[in-house]
Amino acid sequence: MAKKNAKKMNKFDSQINKYQYTMKMVTSETCIACKTQCARGLEYIERMSKPGALGKGVACHLTKGKGFR
Repeated sequence: MAKKNAKKMNKFDSQINKYQYTMKMVTSETCIACKTQCARGLEYIERMSKPGALGKGVACHLTKGKGFR
C-alpha cells in the first residue's frame, strides 16, 4: 500500500511567491501627471491619444507593493 504523504504544491501558497511584488494598473491620465514617466507609460499615452482608442490601463512600477499572503 502506498502512503499519501506527498503534499500538493500550490503556486499561491509557496514560499517563493509568498512575497511576490504586485503593481497597480493606472490609466493614461495618471501617466500624463506622473513626474517620472517610464517607457511603458509613454507608449501607453501614445496609444491612448489616438481617437477611439480603448485601454484597460498599464502596470505602474511606482505603485509596487507587497504581494498577498
